[in-house]
This record gives sequence, structure tokens and C-alpha cells, in this order.
Amino acid sequence: MPSPIALQFEQITKRFPAKSSVLSKSFKGRAAGAYTAIAGIDLNVRAGAFVSVVGPSGCGKSTLLNIAAGLMQPTEGVVSVFGEKLDRAGVNRRAAYLFQQDALLPWKTVLANIALALIFRGVDRGQAEVRAREWVSRIGLDGFADSYPAQLSGGMRKRVAMAQSWIADPDILLMDEPFSALDVHTRLRMEGELLALWSSSPASSSNTSPSTSAKTILFVTHDLEEALALSDEVVVLSAGPASHIVNRYTVDLRRPRDLIDIRTDPRFHELYRGIWAELKQEVLTSYARGR
Repeated sequence: MPSPIALQFEQITKRFPAKSSVLSKSFKGRAAGAYTAIAGIDLNVRAGAFVSVVGPSGCGKSTLLNIAAGLMQPTEGVVSVFGEKLDRAGVNRRAAYLFQQDALLPWKTVLANIALALIFRGVDRGQAEVRAREWVSRIGLDGFADSYPAQLSGGMRKRVAMAQSWIADPDILLMDEPFSALDVHTRLRMEGELLALWSSSPASSSNTSPSTSAKTILFVTHDLEEALALSDEVVVLSAGPASHIVNRYTVDLRRPRDLIDIRTDPRFHELYRGIWAELKQEVLTSYARGR
């Protein structure tokens, strides 16, 4: 039986008014009038799937995540979460959001930052700290529970941010280029830790088919190699304005995956060449429109 649909985007369109701060920051110099960031997005993300979204810079990838999180309302269209329409007045409470820059509070310790995710959900502080301490150990930061974010390396901070997202046991994880600021070696390690967490979520399968009860991940990245190495499916967005889905590709690479060895797999290279041929055209179109 197919997995239920965790996230459903139906004809999602987002327009920004001409005087929006988003417009003035990202699209300065454009003619007056509303800017359509994304248009007519139809996308179903099945429960337990790891889906990556790629596309040229400024094509609306983060906008799509913000709409999925309930942090931004679509101009047109409907988002449903496990079959229920997302309330236009509220956030997606079945999802956690991991941003490109971590949202750790600098005046709180590692332990306190992780526990905060539970405290915000009404969990008793003492119980939250007990569970947070388990996560400190799980992410390999024993001995750093009482350290502050400024005392941690970039990779360590990212591990704390991941624990902060996972500890609340969300059904869906929204991830916006979470590893882009890391060096290549730390990035590979964090990608590996992400897959380890995802694969250890309840009943996650070890074959190419997502489990019905594993975490659902919607992951935004500029790095096509990263998308292929991690995902079950890669969604390609067109150049903006009015970005739309160009194509969707099933990543039929078996799991579990070694993130170094997988890049030498002939099928990996075949998939990469096929997707890049399409993505390259969108990148060139985006560049031409921005000149």
C-alpha cells in the first residue's frame, strides 16, 4: 500500500507586492508591479520520503519551504498536511524547520537550547532537560552540554540545531540549505549524521522505497550532488519569475548509502548528467534575466 501524503501543494502561487522589503532586497531594479516568485506549484511529498528541491538562485525554493511551514501564506492555492488543510492563520505544527543559519540562542547552553524545543511545546522543564541530555549524547557532544554556541565549531553548532529540530519528534522536517556554510569535510559528516538520524526514525526502510512512518524531509539545496546522495526524489524548479516545477526525478539508488562511495556509482553519474542537463538550462536562463 502506498505511503500517505505528508505534504501536498496544490496550485501554489506566491506574489510579492512591489514595495515589499523582500522585493527591494532581492529584485531591485525590476519594473514596478507585483513579483510572482512561484506559480502553479503542484507537489505531493509522501510520508517517510526524503525529497530535495533544486533550482537557480532566487527561484523560490525558500519561499516554498516558508509556505510549507506556515510562516508565509500563498497568494493562491492550498497546502495540506497529512490530508488536513494548513490553517492560513497558523504554523505547521507537524513540522520542524532547520534554517541555513542556526537559530541557537547565544545566552543559552547546548543543553538549554536543545531542551527549548520541548519547553515551547509545554513539556516540563525538568523532563525536557532529561531528554535533551540524551540528545547531547546522541549527537556526540558529551562534555559540551554546558557550553555556549560561541564556544562551538560550525559543525558542532549544526549538530545542536539538528537535535533541536528532532527532539520534538516532528513528522516533517523542512531544511533550507542547512550545510551550505560548512567546509566540505564537515558537510559530508553532517550529511551522514542526517541520514543516520532519518534512517533510525521509526520503521525507516533500507531499500529504495520510503517507509510510511519514517520522518518526511523536504530539503532545499543548490548542490545537485548533495541532493542525489541524500534523496529519494529530486524536484527541479525553473528560473524565476513565476518559477514552476520543470521535472521530478526518482533517485533509485539503494539504501543505506555511503556518501563518499555513492558518488562513484555509475547510476549516480547517470542521474547527475540527466538532471544537470535540465538544471543547467534554468541556471543560464536565470543568469540571462538577471543581467
